[in-house]
Amino acid sequence: MFNFDKRILYIILGIFVVMNIANRLTSTDNVLILLITLPAILIAITFHEFAHAFAADKLGDSTPRNQGRLTLNPLKHIDPIGFALLIVAGFGWGKPVQINPRNFKRNISMTKAEAIVSVAGPLMNFILAIISTVIMACLLKYNVLANVPFRTMWLILVFIMELILINVGLGLFNLIPLPPLDGSKILNHFLPYKAREWFIRNEYTMYIIFMVIWVTGLASLIITPAIKGVTLGIGMLIGNIFGIDLNGIFEIFGIY
Repeated sequence: MFNFDKRILYIILGIFVVMNIANRLTSTDNVLILLITLPAILIAITFHEFAHAFAADKLGDSTPRNQGRLTLNPLKHIDPIGFALLIVAGFGWGKPVQINPRNFKRNISMTKAEAIVSVAGPLMNFILAIISTVIMACLLKYNVLANVPFRTMWLILVFIMELILINVGLGLFNLIPLPPLDGSKILNHFLPYKAREWFIRNEYTMYIIFMVIWVTGLASLIITPAIKGVTLGIGMLIGNIFGIDLNGIFEIFGIY
């Protein structure tokens, strides 16, 4: 665990959150979108962290179970910084699931087990994004919302769209191969032995690099185009299966 003063992060993030919320309070629609975004974030983070805990438990480490993390209770998985970042930027993280690699089953290497546990979270987010896209496709294809008031239909579609974007954003962001994100553990498994040792020795430096990328907004420049690309890719795939122009719908939500 790094000895980094999180109070600095809270101050910086507090400024971002206040500015973002102030911008969203300019109209009733923006307020509604903000309120709709919150449950979508809770769902994305909860399933992400539950997937980590579930994978670790199945691999023989009972640490997440003992700490009460093998649950879909959002209160067990929320990290204030990551939660707020998801609100203002569309990507972030949950409260890290603690594991003890020494508890993993002996028929699998520690690095491989850690990689499996790490990839479980982002994979869950991508699955949720695909499921959400399928739900949207079904609603549109079979005119399920045909008799629903326009305002209600709009809110339902906005919620599903937010669920797709946030899950894609959470999944992609956590795949960045820098500590403390999941991508660093995944990369660690595939590195040659000497490179892995170097990476571990310089983990603190990598963490600082991550903080610089995040605070300066470089993370947004990297992740935002990726979120759009993956979202449109999922929309194209599911749209072709159902025979509807989902990306045309996504365009209405400003994905292009």
